[in-house]
Amino acid sequence: MGIGWPWALLGLLAVPVLLLLYLRQVRRRRPAVGYPSLALIRAAAPVRSTWKRHVPFALVLAALSLLTVAAARPQVRTGVPVASSAIVLALDVSGSMCASDVDPNRLAAAQDAVRRFVRGQDDNTRIGLVVFAGSAQLAVAPTLERDGVIKVIDGLTVGRGTAIGAAILKSVDAIGQVNPDVAAAAPAPSLGAGPGQDPGPDVPTPAPSGSGPSTRPTGDYAPEIIVLLTDGANTRGITPIAAAQDAAARGVRVYPIGFGTTNPTALACTSAQLGGDMLENPGRRGFGPGSGAPRNFLIADERTLRSVAETTGGEYFAATDADQLQKVLDELPMRVDVVQKNVEVSAVLAALGALLMLLAFAAAARWSTFPT
Repeated sequence: MGIGWPWALLGLLAVPVLLLLYLRQVRRRRPAVGYPSLALIRAAAPVRSTWKRHVPFALVLAALSLLTVAAARPQVRTGVPVASSAIVLALDVSGSMCASDVDPNRLAAAQDAVRRFVRGQDDNTRIGLVVFAGSAQLAVAPTLERDGVIKVIDGLTVGRGTAIGAAILKSVDAIGQVNPDVAAAAPAPSLGAGPGQDPGPDVPTPAPSGSGPSTRPTGDYAPEIIVLLTDGANTRGITPIAAAQDAAARGVRVYPIGFGTTNPTALACTSAQLGGDMLENPGRRGFGPGSGAPRNFLIADERTLRSVAETTGGEYFAATDADQLQKVLDELPMRVDVVQKNVEVSAVLAALGALLMLLAFAAAARWSTFPT
């Protein structure tokens, strides 16, 4: 629980002061009055409980306490349903998506599952699409219109390289277009790459973590999320861990999905998926059997993807076939439809305080209890 205006709680000091004054007034003896018969007074006086005379004042003190706390703007951390948000799908279209260990190949299976996922979302949920191979591109900005997203998914083609980190930052940038609390990444001409990695083009520079108004406390997430589907390991550009740290600083959760088996088989993309090139000469695109690509780049880097999920507050999923991928995507909304937020409860406390004050006046009018 947090307090927006803690100095307002100083008003609670008045409560014990008022209580002491009230007790002093109650204990003060009244002067004796001469009367010939006390029995007549007892018979004429109405019968009433002793405790009733103190109820109105107790209600007034409780009301003042609640109103004072309400003025301090208290906040509680609770799960809030996401009624209207955005999901940015970051899809790997590197050459390894031609692997046929998933029937008919990884790319075709992913296209089918993602199409169903897009169509199954709530009408109030915006869908964005980032595609990445050697670079990351925003293919469709978050939108409520589904046909355009489906059309782009249908026309995906593979490319060379796998820039997972750049895809994360590009997705955060896309979320910043619909949520002003999430700052966009600023482009830069180049970024240092990790050992054995090519810098690659179109890699955005992350904003420094912990700086600027966009930085969020740990665990304070935006309702928008990134669903990252990849079948390999990062080969160029900013590392996924560095990108995840930046996403976490901006309050954006990443839900990575590692797709494919650990035994990738022959590449089997269609001519359309190759963008017009024929599969008989896959080396032209630089990702075929003769390209010299290390085998581990054809297998999802689970260790890194788990770290990305943990860093950003998301969750990692593994899918080795089309059915598992579809199940992961179908169940995903149930896992992310609630976010933790600080909710101010001042209005509730103020309403309760006002109600107690009305009850105090009603009790005073009924029982005439205030001491004199």
